[in-house]
Amino acid sequence: MTAYARFLAGHPGYAATRGLDALRAAEYGRLDAQRQVYLDYTGGGLHADSQVREHAQLLGEHVCGNPHSANPSSAETTRQVERTRAAVLAYFNGTGEYTAVFTLNASGALKLVGESYPFEPGGRLLLTVDNHNSVNGIREFARAKGARVDYAPLQTPELRLDAPALDALLAEADPARANLLAFPAQSNFSGVRHPLTLIATARSRGWHVLLDAAAFVPTNRLDLRATMPDFVTVSFYKMFGYPTGVGCLLVRNALLDRLRRPWFAGGTVNFATVQGRLHVRSPREAGFEDGTLDYLGIPAVEIGLRHLERVGMETIQARVHCLTDWLLTELLALRHGNGHPLVRLYGPASSVERGGTLAMNFYDPDGHLLDYRRIEELAGRERISLRTGCFCNPGAGETAEGLTEDDMRAGTAEGAAITLPRFREIIQHRGGKSAGAIRVSLGLASNFADVERFLQFAAGFRDQATLAVGAVSFDIESCRVIRDGS
Repeated sequence: MTAYARFLAGHPGYAATRGLDALRAAEYGRLDAQRQVYLDYTGGGLHADSQVREHAQLLGEHVCGNPHSANPSSAETTRQVERTRAAVLAYFNGTGEYTAVFTLNASGALKLVGESYPFEPGGRLLLTVDNHNSVNGIREFARAKGARVDYAPLQTPELRLDAPALDALLAEADPARANLLAFPAQSNFSGVRHPLTLIATARSRGWHVLLDAAAFVPTNRLDLRATMPDFVTVSFYKMFGYPTGVGCLLVRNALLDRLRRPWFAGGTVNFATVQGRLHVRSPREAGFEDGTLDYLGIPAVEIGLRHLERVGMETIQARVHCLTDWLLTELLALRHGNGHPLVRLYGPASSVERGGTLAMNFYDPDGHLLDYRRIEELAGRERISLRTGCFCNPGAGETAEGLTEDDMRAGTAEGAAITLPRFREIIQHRGGKSAGAIRVSLGLASNFADVERFLQFAAGFRDQATLAVGAVSFDIESCRVIRDGS
């Protein structure tokens, strides 16, 4: 029986997603034409050809100018931006309950929350160890305003939230103060889907909740009325690839008046005076959209949302689930001739409550870590796009590899002279630990052939000693796109 036949026998639900194969041929044909295996959907989604064509047609049919005016070209731009804003709210089922603020990306949306949230002495910021650095950065705003900052730990080896520890931290808050819990709906490191029921639990105890949905919404439906987070952040390029310069902050309307910007800019004020040194902030989303929006790119967001609706989120989710389950099983089965495992997976070893993001490292027959940078280099030669590093999520990586506070202090003892390669050397000498991992992630255009090619690539390291695999031969540290990307 072929691998594909075995896969279909174990995953009969995959048959219902075969329409995605025709879609891939029609809309993502460049993948197969170039023999590319794209396994970096958590880093960024791929755009369909029709998205670009439809956007180009829209731009060709209209004269669009800077929206901060009442002239005809500005009015047309404003109409398109507001139509897209309404489409975003409708897609997430937030119309009437939420306000959509356009930003450059999810990081920009998170910064808006951090700088505007009313942190105060006696208030709290509770982060999870599994958070993107753009969420971790909010702690600097909280500290500056005197709020206490805590981290809820993860349980190993599955890297799920430690529920008892989290529950205890939630119980410590004073409901009369401003308290903010921030966590990801899906980990960009391990693929773990954290329980959205946590939102209601936290809110019932006097917490506001910030949900980082960037890694979740490309393959899952988020219903704002069903979950009711106070803030949600997304990047649209992670959902459908194009455009790449537009993100969004979704704010529950009841919270808008509690947010206070520490500054103002063009577009965010109704009135400002130099002589009087006063300003009047614009209401609602206008008070948060600094400068001039990407007014030509924003209409492409509605086109992308329509594309996802036509494809069907349930279909995307089913395909990613089937492929992820197979990939997990096959990777864990890879063994060297002496029986030692080739792959160490971080996070859940099953597809239960997890998305299509897998973090791992490869080891030689004697249990020595293979340099993940070398793995990426060799994958690139096979036209396989994956990602390595800590993926801007240091907490999950540290927990996965068992790094301690002493390890981190040893790694940073060299001060400003420390570099990632040097840190990696120090950590390896302190017990063979890794300071990073290999990540593969699946998405809308993934198919069985992609997964099988990666499995064949991974199997090629069976019985390969570290010296035989070799060291990285190009200056990966100078490559901005893979330095430590999300």
